[in-house]
Amino acid sequence: MTSHKTGTREEWLTARLELLAAEKELTRRGDELSRQRRELPWVRVDKEYSFETDEGKASLADLFRGRSQLLIYHFMFGPDFTAGCPSCSAIADGFNGSAVHLANHDVTLWAVSRAPLDKLQTYKRRMGWSFPWASAYGSDFNFDFGVAHTKEEWEAGAVRYNFGEEDLRAPAGQESSLDAFSTSLVGTNWETFRREGPGMSAFARQDGVVFHTYSTYGRGLDILWGGYQWLDRTPLGRNESGLWWRRHDEYDNQ
Repeated sequence: MTSHKTGTREEWLTARLELLAAEKELTRRGDELSRQRRELPWVRVDKEYSFETDEGKASLADLFRGRSQLLIYHFMFGPDFTAGCPSCSAIADGFNGSAVHLANHDVTLWAVSRAPLDKLQTYKRRMGWSFPWASAYGSDFNFDFGVAHTKEEWEAGAVRYNFGEEDLRAPAGQESSLDAFSTSLVGTNWETFRREGPGMSAFARQDGVVFHTYSTYGRGLDILWGGYQWLDRTPLGRNESGLWWRRHDEYDNQ
């Protein structure tokens, strides 16, 4: 017998209608948040950034590919990583299907990482992805948009992320275990791994001028992972105990 509350179909329907009212309110609140997001002031981007792409060198304006809107997923793949972050990889598994629809709605979607382009291309082939992915290797782009952190920030215990500061250094006595953990994920020690962070940023281009319009980090990225949206509607929810997901080619049962 299940330990969960059970009931009749009529009791289920009554409870479901109460939940539906709450879901509709959340939807309306989400619509209002989206409106507020669009009302944020735009910040002109005057700094020149250079990226390496499959087509060669590109500026931030070039990444728009002639469209007026640009979405960038800041994918955790540092120069010394041997593979992309598994969490970012799970999110990016949904990009192929979205990119074509966005492109036909005046929006270009890119992933950007600090790893050299050849590493990104190799991993992209492994994962079977086709969305555009640019390297910001040697650029300040990831630092300026809050997803790469300096040695000085790390050593001060004041890594700037998600509009605040965090101390991401390993607690005393946990250095070796966290180093082993990050090595198992991306082939680097803990510091090298966590001096990169995930995020997404949005940009607009008008009359040849690029503007930064929005960025989000941390739990703000949950909505981009389609798997979470499915799990949130299952009987057990996310049912998480540690890092349960893997890269899609690493599961025992494909």
